[in-house]
Amino acid sequence: MNVIRTVVMAKNVFKEVIRDRILYIIGFYAILLAIAFRAIPEFATTTADKIFLDFGLAAMNVIGLIVAIFIGTGLVNKEIEKRTILVLIAKPISRSEFITSKYLGLSAVIAVLISTMTIIYVGFLQIGQVSYPVTSIFLAALFIFFQLCLITAVAITLGVFTSSLIATALTFAVYLMGTITQDLVALGRLSENPGMERITQGLYLLLPDLSRLDLKNDAVYGLQALPDTITLFTNAGYGLLYSFMLLAFAILIFLRREF
Repeated sequence: MNVIRTVVMAKNVFKEVIRDRILYIIGFYAILLAIAFRAIPEFATTTADKIFLDFGLAAMNVIGLIVAIFIGTGLVNKEIEKRTILVLIAKPISRSEFITSKYLGLSAVIAVLISTMTIIYVGFLQIGQVSYPVTSIFLAALFIFFQLCLITAVAITLGVFTSSLIATALTFAVYLMGTITQDLVALGRLSENPGMERITQGLYLLLPDLSRLDLKNDAVYGLQALPDTITLFTNAGYGLLYSFMLLAFAILIFLRREF
């Protein structure tokens, strides 16, 4: 794989997504926070600060998730439907470079989105004089990025071998199941049914454990209860390794496709 060529292609993907006015979403996020900033104290005076802290991170996660899924599942399919894939693979560009550049380009867009939304979020906290744990908030935002990078890998992988619509539905399903994989294992144990326990264990091993990349509740309600440094690095490495494995699988499938 040519690293320089991959980076250049990723830069083109980044520019292409930005040209689709995706950054207008940042304005939507700012409006959401402004409305919540005014409305929440009217309904919950004593817990308004906690609710706003939680809402800001949750909204950031949901908006990033929508971008990762809807853009990610269409990145490859769009090239196939427009037949531009024939031009691309006719050039001295390997299919692994093509998939990797799509992933890196969209991940860069998500990095810009999360960074900008975090700045806006912290700005509102400062304006409202809301006390917040600085390190915890920034770590929660960073792990939202890691989680969205993993979902981006899922979206691109599913988009390689199925339609955008089906890939979108499946990626949402993977996200929802991935947030409760540990609960599924506990449920299997409680059932005391060996067959059910094997199924839940299989799902746990197959699906990404997204709870390992979710620090929102720890940041907002736990304050000092964040995982230790080794656990943080282990969980971040887990997300990156899972993304790498998905991309390797996507490349393997893409290599076998005929156009």
